[in-house]
Amino acid sequence: MPIPLFNSIASWLLKKRYHQIELFLKYPADVQNEVLHQLISFSEDTALGKTHDFESISGYEEFAQRVPIVNYEEIADTIELMRKGHQNLLWPTHIKWFAKSSGTTNAKSKFIPVSTEALEDCHYKSSKDLLCLYLNNNEDSQLFKGKSLRLGGSKELYEENGSVFGDLSAILIDNMPLWAEFSSTPSNKVSLMGEWETKLTAIIEESIQENVTSLAGVPSWMLVLLNEVLETTGKNHLFEVWENLEVYFHGGVSFAPYKEQYQKLLPRNRFNYYEIYNASEGFFGIQDRNNADDLLLMLDYGIFYEFIPMDSYGKDTQKAIPLWEVETGVNYAMVITTNAGLWRYKIGDTVRFTSTNPYRIRITGRTKHHINAFGEELIIENAEEALKKICKKTDAEIMDYTAAPIFMNGSEKGGHEWIIEFRKPPEDIDYFTEFLDNALKSLNSDYEAKRYNNITLKMPKVHVARKNLFHDWLKSKDKLGGQHKIPRLSNERGCLEELLKMNQN
Repeated sequence: MPIPLFNSIASWLLKKRYHQIELFLKYPADVQNEVLHQLISFSEDTALGKTHDFESISGYEEFAQRVPIVNYEEIADTIELMRKGHQNLLWPTHIKWFAKSSGTTNAKSKFIPVSTEALEDCHYKSSKDLLCLYLNNNEDSQLFKGKSLRLGGSKELYEENGSVFGDLSAILIDNMPLWAEFSSTPSNKVSLMGEWETKLTAIIEESIQENVTSLAGVPSWMLVLLNEVLETTGKNHLFEVWENLEVYFHGGVSFAPYKEQYQKLLPRNRFNYYEIYNASEGFFGIQDRNNADDLLLMLDYGIFYEFIPMDSYGKDTQKAIPLWEVETGVNYAMVITTNAGLWRYKIGDTVRFTSTNPYRIRITGRTKHHINAFGEELIIENAEEALKKICKKTDAEIMDYTAAPIFMNGSEKGGHEWIIEFRKPPEDIDYFTEFLDNALKSLNSDYEAKRYNNITLKMPKVHVARKNLFHDWLKSKDKLGGQHKIPRLSNERGCLEELLKMNQN
């Protein structure tokens, strides 16, 4: 098919989808109730459906009373049976694919089931919707005249007992529809390479020959790739390599610490940044407006949403609520029921609604990714905003960081200990530390209260990481590549201690 004709048809189809999106914008509760009804009805004859008598469930309240909220550990044994070939346990259709994820809080692997329905009605549908929303907002876009440079995971797929597992990105690439492969770079062969450094070179060799109009990937790893592109080509900025580049679709980690670095690589005011919210468990949100800082929650992907207010999370008073009961400004843990057989599953992410008409969210962090050793309730959202402020103030640039508590020892007060790898370090690390402390106080009243007159917490301790420390740490754990992330905040010191030890070598 000639490229102009392909572009014309693709653009027409994507814009047509916008009318369907308008349906759940107008009737969000009806659409979510219909999703739940379909999931329950479709799964009546599964082992789980029979255990909880899905056939007699008449609505959300009954569903919430009968089906318990679970985390991965509570369904791990069932998923292991599914990986060994047992079917019809959590979902009625055959599940062959499992997205392997180590998570970001421990080393134990998770194997998230990926059904055909999830691939088609969630993951691939979301890719089309991302383009649909972007084109709807940018009618003069030339996106389809070039290719998308995608940066996914760096692990190949493995087969075991008839099931296949690997990074979600590898599963998506392996099942990718022809239209998506046709419009992407690098080739599938390069995208599925297992060794990160070799893959990086191959991506650059293929992509600099293409007319790249968009970028897609995790900000931290994409930044590494783009800097390598400039070093390889000897160009000053990316528009000298790809003059028609117009948008970067990013997700996976907060963009805030990286935005100024990207603006230096992409010095064009009309360049667009679009955030997405996806995970091994599903695709949840898409930025639906230019220059917005929140995401439209996508309600017709075969995912039913519930939310637990974080002030009751993990307590006896914990109670999940449906979408139509949420309020703006409250920090919630997200619970999902999906068309891949996850039922009332705690995904581990926290969000805050910025709007309920339509339902838009900001990702605020992880339920386990916070520091609350002293009642300070420091979340990733606080950390990212504080670092963004201080980088602007000190003209510093951050590559990676992590932080953990300094636990009280006798009369010694507690505190927070940070290790930060800078692309461009501040001139005075003591000033940087003081500004970080003040910024966190201004953003988090609990932290401020614990820091008042050093009552509970003393001044934070900040270590400057040697070059490539976090890269070397990830490499030591075989976690190099586009989908792996650094644990930013933790109540445990394990990760921090390993990094501090490596920093001395």
